[in-house]
Amino acid sequence: METALPVWFEVGSLVVLSAIIVFDLILAYKRPHVPSVKESSLWVGFYVSLALIFAALMFMLGDAEHGGQFIAGWLTEYSLSIDNLFVFLIIMSRFKVPRKYQQEVLMVGIIIALVLRAIFILIGAALIENFSWIFYIFGIFLLYTAWQQAFTGHEEEEESENKIIAFLRKRIRITEEFDGGKVRTVVDGKKVFTPIIIVFLALGTTDLVFAIDSIPAIFGITQSPFIVFAANVFALMGLRQLYFLLGDLIDRLVYLKYGIAFILAFIGVKLVFHALHENEVPFINGGEHIEWIPVINTWMSLGVIVGAMAIATIASLIKLRRSPLAMPIGAPNFHGDDEDDSDDRRG
Repeated sequence: METALPVWFEVGSLVVLSAIIVFDLILAYKRPHVPSVKESSLWVGFYVSLALIFAALMFMLGDAEHGGQFIAGWLTEYSLSIDNLFVFLIIMSRFKVPRKYQQEVLMVGIIIALVLRAIFILIGAALIENFSWIFYIFGIFLLYTAWQQAFTGHEEEEESENKIIAFLRKRIRITEEFDGGKVRTVVDGKKVFTPIIIVFLALGTTDLVFAIDSIPAIFGITQSPFIVFAANVFALMGLRQLYFLLGDLIDRLVYLKYGIAFILAFIGVKLVFHALHENEVPFINGGEHIEWIPVINTWMSLGVIVGAMAIATIASLIKLRRSPLAMPIGAPNFHGDDEDDSDDRRG
């Protein structure tokens, strides 16, 4: 039987995590700059260490199952977040966001992601509590997502963004140039929006798509809303620094999408197996549980997740080493518009 986590630990964790996110947001806004590889590495290391400390506390205050669920969930969300970074690269490149202001733009995108995921977590938890058959839906959805991940690109997201951008430009005044990190500026005595508003919207719609994908995936690891939310927070906290650390390397990790697709497919199968094991749907086995279906435990899931990401990353690096100049066709220019790097914040 699992040992329940103390309420004070759950409440205290949420308070501390919220404080860290606020601090990170203020830091990104007050010090707009392009972080060095060393700075980004230190921050990513700090957030990874923080996640491991959190996992250790869960082992001590709860049990091995809680700790294992958190690590597996965190790694799953972290791997999906890396895929999210590729779309962020495309958005930053397309709108030529000055590198100096990419930190705060990313931070706003991450806050949007957290809010959306919190909403989906609450909805997902309520559905699981009341409808056991929802695991069939989650499982089939993840299998479909895995197929898309492996065999399609990000063209659909780009097409949707283009339609939204065209709609906005017809209805509100948006300048062609950025004014530092401002959302609104003054042109000819009139207040108008800057392209930052479109970037925020593009990030928000992207985050919505990824939230729909990632929440069913982590509910395949654990049904604890607290662990689900904590894993998402830790996965997103170091995302801004990881963006600058990996840079152009992200789109050179050509096999990464297959590793992520395999993880999604595996969790999809796990969810379907769980649904069959707990089956109450009348037209499946007469509404009776299917006891012979194998149960995939947390530690097996953790092994598959780590193995899939390790193999995909190593295979990509081997390919990159053999052809270091290879770049996917249409790959984004990570560095964006360098002309504004030296500009100071205005206004």
